[in-house]
Amino acid sequence: MQSVFDRRGEQFAYLVGGMLYTLMNQPTGRLEQGFIVDLEGNPVWRVVGDGIYALDGSETIGYLGSSAPQELAF
Repeated sequence: MQSVFDRRGEQFAYLVGGMLYTLMNQPTGRLEQGFIVDLEGNPVWRVVGDGIYALDGSETIGYLGSSAPQELAF
């Protein structure tokens, strides 16, 4: 599991095996070849390292936290 944080450091989602979930445990997208895509495969955000950015790079959305073992996932 890998937490996804906004610019203020508040968690708003998490990744498990490349799938992106809301904090309400609803699938909302996935990490795919340097992008967060929605469930239909449309790019939503660009991922560079641990940073998450708008597609055009003009805005920082947030960042990926460090990975945690799956058994610690809620």
